Amino acid sequence: MNNYLVKSSIQLKKTETKEVIDKAKKELKKIRKEISKLQDTMYAEGKHAVLICLQGMDTSGKDSLIREVFKDVNARGVVVHSFKVPTERELKHDYLWRHYIALPERGKIGVFNRTHYENVLVTRVHPEYILGEKIPSVKRITDLEDSFYHKRMEEINNFEQHVAANGTIILKFFLNLSKEEQKNRLLRRLRLKEKNWKFSPGDLKERKLWDKYQFCYEELLNKTSKKHAPWYVIPADDKPTARLLVAQIILNTLKQHNFKEPELPAKYKVEIENYKKELELE
Repeated sequence: MNNYLVKSSIQLKKTETKEVIDKAKKELKKIRKEISKLQDTMYAEGKHAVLICLQGMDTSGKDSLIREVFKDVNARGVVVHSFKVPTERELKHDYLWRHYIALPERGKIGVFNRTHYENVLVTRVHPEYILGEKIPSVKRITDLEDSFYHKRMEEINNFEQHVAANGTIILKFFLNLSKEEQKNRLLRRLRLKEKNWKFSPGDLKERKLWDKYQFCYEELLNKTSKKHAPWYVIPADDKPTARLLVAQIILNTLKQHNFKEPELPAKYKVEIENYKKELELE
């Protein structure tokens, strides 16, 4: 899985967007059952949480990946947050506030479908959005130089370091989609009547900014992939393979933490036979 880990400077133009693994769907079924068992043990232990961050261009498959990878996890054990345009209330706080309050509890898996990285991605492609945050030092778009976003990336690094130090296991996945495959998926949404609802003309406007998005992604991947919060670049042109790769990385990471179920207190353990008899004699 280290093939996908961002551990040195990368160039997205040189990374693969397509990989096909035979029987990926069958293998995923096995892995997600293992993830479910580990989450149950993690919940019982109550010491760790898991934060899964998913980023990718439109149509990269984030929604379906969440559905397929976490299908077997107990409903109480996984919480998904899909971050949209900030609400009026959210804009009254700093940009990380809404993400901080959505962090998973110990014992649970939290999935951020689009994440706090939108604050150095979409806002960098569309700097006018920053003005809505009413930051005292930002009075006009021309105030937003590269240094502003680099500073935010460092703040995000600090945020993740704090969260990780307090027991949250962080895994970040960039679903690396090719421009050609995005075109095919958008056309599919238009051609299939049952998929029409997924299409928005805004998708075409954002597609024209592809190169700008790729530049911003490349920078954030290189500046914010840390040992405590690593980025993995996942080839996303083949959905079954992308789902399997993400699931394998999650499983391998969880296994490394050796979660243990707590033991029954000694005063109860010695009474187990008596408890059994009491129930059997009812």
